Amino acid sequence: MAASALLFSAAAQVASAAPRQVQLVCEAVYLPARSTWTRSVDIRYDDRRIREVAIDGQPVYTFAVRGTVILTSQDNERIQIDTAGGSWTSDFRGLASAQGRCERVD
Repeated sequence: MAASALLFSAAAQVASAAPRQVQLVCEAVYLPARSTWTRSVDIRYDDRRIREVAIDGQPVYTFAVRGTVILTSQDNERIQIDTAGGSWTSDFRGLASAQGRCERVD
C-alpha cells in the first residue's frame, strides 16, 4: 500500500513538472519600410520557469526574463516580448525597428 502511494506521489510530481506551452501571434509593423509581419512566439514553461522560446518555429539560442518581459535576439534582431502587456518591440541594430500587438492563441 505504501509503495502505491509513493508511486502515485511521484507520478503527480512528474505531471505537475511537465512543460506547458503558450503560443502568441504578434502583428509587428516594421519601420522604415512600413511593412507588417505576423510573428509566432511559442513559450514552453513549467511550474518554476520558462524553459524554451521559439520565434517563427525556430528556437532562440538564449533569452532572459525580466518580470513579464522576455528579452532575446534572432538574426541580429533584438526582441522584447511583453507577455502581460501583449506587445512586441524589436530593433535591427538601429537600421530598422518594429512594434506591435501580441495575442494568445488558444
